[in-house]
This record gives sequence, C-alpha cells and structure tokens, in this order.
Amino acid sequence: MSTKLFLQERREQIIALLGRDSRVSVADLSQRFRLSQATIRSDLDALAAQGMLVRTHGGAIAADRTDSELSFAVRRRLYSVQKGRIGAAAAALVEDGEAIALDASTTALALADHIKGRHELTVITNGLMVSMALLGSPGITVLMPGGFLRRDSVSLVGHKGNEFIEQFNFQKGFFGAKGLTLEEGLSDVNSDEVIVKRELVAHARRIIAIVDSSKWGRVGFVSFASMEQVDCVITDEGAPPDMVAGLRESGVQVVIA
Repeated sequence: MSTKLFLQERREQIIALLGRDSRVSVADLSQRFRLSQATIRSDLDALAAQGMLVRTHGGAIAADRTDSELSFAVRRRLYSVQKGRIGAAAAALVEDGEAIALDASTTALALADHIKGRHELTVITNGLMVSMALLGSPGITVLMPGGFLRRDSVSLVGHKGNEFIEQFNFQKGFFGAKGLTLEEGLSDVNSDEVIVKRELVAHARRIIAIVDSSKWGRVGFVSFASMEQVDCVITDEGAPPDMVAGLRESGVQVVIA
C-alpha cells in the first residue's frame, strides 16, 4: 500500500511541477526523485495515457497549453488512447464503396489507421498526414484539395481548395474539433482550417464529430458546424454526462468509445 501511495504522490508532484514550469525532463525528474530514468518514463507514459500531460522527446509538457503552441506530432500523443478508440468506433461506420470526408485532425488520422483495408472507398481530406496514412491502401482513392501548407496542422488550406471540394458529395464527413458546446457547436482555433471544414460539412450527407472528452465544453475561435447539423458524436467515457444527455435529448446520437 505504501508503494502505491508513494507512486501516486510522485505523479501528483510531477503534475505540480508541470503546472509551475510547463515542462519537465526525464533526467531532472530522475535526479529529483532518485529513481531510474526508466521508472520516470513509465510515470510520464501513464500520466500521458490519462491526458494529464503530453510526452515529448526526453520529457513532457503540460496538457493545458493551448493547441496552437503544440505541433501535430505532440498533439497526436495527447489523449492518444482515447483517440484510438474513437477512431476505431468511427471506422466501423465506414462502408466499402462510400465517399467520405476526413479533416486534418489527429483523431481523423486515428480513424484512417482503421480503414486501410476498405475497398472502393473514396476519401477526400486536406490532411497530409491522413493522406500519407492511406498511401499503401490500394482499395482507397484519396482526393486532396489544393491550397497552401499550414504547418501547425500539416494541412492544405485556402479558397482554391474549396472550389475543388464543391464538385463532390460525400456520404459521411468525420470532423475533429478544438471545442464542442450545445450553443456554439463544433469550433476550431484557425479560421483558414475552418473554411475548409465548413465546405466539407456542406457537402456531406451525414456529419460525425470525432472528439475526445477534453474538447467538451470548450469553444474555439470560429464555429464550423452547429449541433443541428451534427448527426453523431463519437467520444470517450470522460465526456460530461449532462452534456451527453443534452445532445441525446436534442436528437444527436452519442457513441461512447
């Protein structure tokens, strides 16, 4: 029991240090707690799985830093377990022969990992990482709108890409978000990214939000879909029960992955 208590206390101290300094290193924590670096890495990995921090090379940063400060690679690790489950649940809704839209979110990338074996599937996405994930899938045709490279999201954005999207219709559209509320709907922090998302939303027959529980109750800079437009939300068990109930009462399907 004492070992477990010490383990919990140590991890609480790590979170406290992150709250003060915004980042920690494995080497410094190893010296502070007089433990092996392997033990510290295990602590950081466990805390990252709980969404308490974001693992980086050689250490970790605080999970509550704004998304605009985090690279795609770092954001991909945040809530990675939950995103994997959400991606698998979303992939179960994708059928062979469909045309679907995926945005450039890290959760869309998790979805892409679960549809690689589909046949006669058409995917339109502005996410370069999503496209690369599907590169070795002969049964999937990938369409990419043009535009300029947005490095933070590793995506292509711009009005020229929207002209390309206007040609098509999709059975389903899957969208990550920086925020989800009943009033503001799905929102994001970058207006260029939102322009693309709005166009994809406009041409998808069924809108499916793929958002982990950390996004519930948050509001991004610009909304791209109202909750009246959303048909289904796929999330994890950490989503606030009152908001889940509110969505279900309004007719939105909520899937807990």
